[in-house]
Amino acid sequence: MAGGRRLVVRRVTGTGTPRGAVLLLHGGAEYGMRRPSRLSGPSWRMRPFVRALAREPDGGGLVPAEAGGGGLVLAEARYRHRGWNGERADAARDAEEALAELDTFSGGVPVVLVGHSMGGRAALRVAGHERVTGVVALAPWCPPGEPVAQLAGRRLVFAHARADRVTAPEESLRMAVAARAAGAGVCRYLLPGGDHTMLRYAAVWHSLTARAACALLGLAPLPAEAAAAFALPAASPGGLELRAPGAANTM
Repeated sequence: MAGGRRLVVRRVTGTGTPRGAVLLLHGGAEYGMRRPSRLSGPSWRMRPFVRALAREPDGGGLVPAEAGGGGLVLAEARYRHRGWNGERADAARDAEEALAELDTFSGGVPVVLVGHSMGGRAALRVAGHERVTGVVALAPWCPPGEPVAQLAGRRLVFAHARADRVTAPEESLRMAVAARAAGAGVCRYLLPGGDHTMLRYAAVWHSLTARAACALLGLAPLPAEAAAAFALPAASPGGLELRAPGAANTM
């Protein structure tokens, strides 16, 4: 579909003026200057999230055409390079450009960022953009020293497999705590196992993300546990080890 140099518009749901937009940021590598293939695994892994968002009733995916209900612009950032590449922070730079292009395409609607792994780091890094209302960070890469001031006033939903061996859950926990202290509303879901690719309990990852993104855009009610976590004070440790709905009972 349409887009720009750094933006690929995957789908526009509903009819009429969009009510919001979701920008997906896929994973990558710590270092790598090669251009990602358009058939790359990390990018393709985000496609089911597009389908889940398009099906979500509150995202406009099931609004009848005759109702004229505006839905969502569902888009993905196109990276120049496979890697983050140290201080270059290439994925974050590309995310910023994609946000600017999305702003033009959508007419300036609110945006939620959905980022996986390196894309989660990029999403959190650029969340200070004026259109961004929140972030869904999936197994995010959160190395020590990441800035958090830009997260003030944003609402963040973290989701991580408890035994992920690619990105450390304890580092996303540290980031969540720091973000809350900086003035963000934060909740964090844990899933069983160590599946960084989100293939185990895939339906849970997809459903949780779609519901959270629509809620962060104000198009659907927040899940009760997320609303309670967002309301907690800056120093509270609560709401940072929530059980993902639909995952196994044993963690």
